[in-house]
Amino acid sequence: MYPADRIYEEMAFIGYYMHWPHDEIAALSHRERQRWCREISKINSKLNDEPENAFKI
Repeated sequence: MYPADRIYEEMAFIGYYMHWPHDEIAALSHRERQRWCREISKINSKLNDEPENAFKI
């Protein structure tokens, strides 16, 4: 089972940036939520002129 804390983090992250309703986010599979979190993070990195991964040199 996936830790509830992590599910809440993913849902909060997607909800904050995408303004999607709770039920819509909750209906996503874990894999889909992770993918959306990655894609949103990429967009934020580009907007903030930061590398996708801070550890990439």
